[in-house]
Amino acid sequence: MATANELIERYGLRGTPASGLWMGTWGFFIGFAAVSLYGPAARYFQSSMHISGVLLGVLVAAPQLTGSLLRIPFGAWVDKAGGRLPMLTLFAISLVGMWGLVYILYTIHDLTLTVYPVILLFGFMSGCGVASFSVGVPQVSYWYPQGRQGTVLGTYGGVGNLAPGLFTLMLPFAIGAWGLAGSYLAWFIFLLAGTLIYAWLAPDAYFFQLRKKGVPPEEAKQVARQCGEELFPKESVWQALWSAAEEQRTWGLVFLYFTSFGGFLALTAWFPTYWINLHHMDIKMAGVLGGLGFSLVAAAIRVFGGVISERFGGERVAVGSFVAVLAGAALLTAVTQFALNLIGELVIALGMGIGNAAVFKMVPKYVPEAVGGASGWVGGLGALGGFIIPPILGAFVDALGPVGYARGFFVYVVLGVAATALAIAFVRAEKPSRPPRRAEGAGKERR
Repeated sequence: MATANELIERYGLRGTPASGLWMGTWGFFIGFAAVSLYGPAARYFQSSMHISGVLLGVLVAAPQLTGSLLRIPFGAWVDKAGGRLPMLTLFAISLVGMWGLVYILYTIHDLTLTVYPVILLFGFMSGCGVASFSVGVPQVSYWYPQGRQGTVLGTYGGVGNLAPGLFTLMLPFAIGAWGLAGSYLAWFIFLLAGTLIYAWLAPDAYFFQLRKKGVPPEEAKQVARQCGEELFPKESVWQALWSAAEEQRTWGLVFLYFTSFGGFLALTAWFPTYWINLHHMDIKMAGVLGGLGFSLVAAAIRVFGGVISERFGGERVAVGSFVAVLAGAALLTAVTQFALNLIGELVIALGMGIGNAAVFKMVPKYVPEAVGGASGWVGGLGALGGFIIPPILGAFVDALGPVGYARGFFVYVVLGVAATALAIAFVRAEKPSRPPRRAEGAGKERR
């Protein structure tokens, strides 16, 4: 029998599990940064176009809409085409959006409300890269055996999730040095270079490489298995989505993730505006507080959330995390003192980061027969919170004036109460109410 190296050479295969992991992570990192596309620069757009709080909320949330909705179909596409083509397609649309934004900023020096729809459109297009999460997960998963999925996907998610915080931190300094148009030009160049690096170095798992070479499916599986691959796509990906949709608990998990991860996306975009308009911080300090004080904290603590969820159970950890979200939101709503609001921001960041990990620890437990489908619904629809919540926060500002930046966090108080109650219900019903059955086309486990 031929060795793995001999088969790799015979069939002209390229890549290793390590390159699959790091290129998948790289793709997620450069695409997911679009979460912060408009948040740190919101003050400039608001003062130039004189838009309301609601319209400002829609603008800063625009990348999250396409980035959320496209997660489901693009994640499913990976099981047919591998990860490279879906990822490069998302980057291509994002590059068009970024270039359009740069063109507008360089050619129109006096932005008015009439330009708002165009800037919003380019935000939707640029946000397509946010959907890279659902492409990178299976792309990385297919390279590794089942026993290493937790470690590699934890690395993938932890590193990729740092992007919005880093860009929220850096963009205000870039604007100070190069101006608004120059900053987005630099971002476009970074995205273009990142896309070229991905296209050059990112490999699909061996099974997909073999299929593209015309090798029959069964032979491709056999060769890939001899080369170390253990996970293979199922034939009926859409059946997995349908099976998960029929499970009532899937929608409970969607709501929990809407609060934790959707809430995280919304506040990553909203916090810079909050610090500027309520506490009169300059744009650089607001970027530091929003990027470092919230987004990076929430991203980093997600790894710890996974560890304690393994030890104590996702249900119990979820209860604690949403209590923290509630406490932080109550503090941000009730007072406008800087020190207390900073504490509130840190507490809500910890709650959301840990909650994100706890929810995905619960997915395979409560929807064991369709984990991939459930992950698609939870990840895609849950992330919609990043688009839905900011306009509501803006409505509080329109109704109450500057103090509305504080009172708007009452939205998170309501979400925190509801999510805590739902997490407690999961604790009381930890064991599935019916024995797991294997649904046709359920797919592999995904996060």
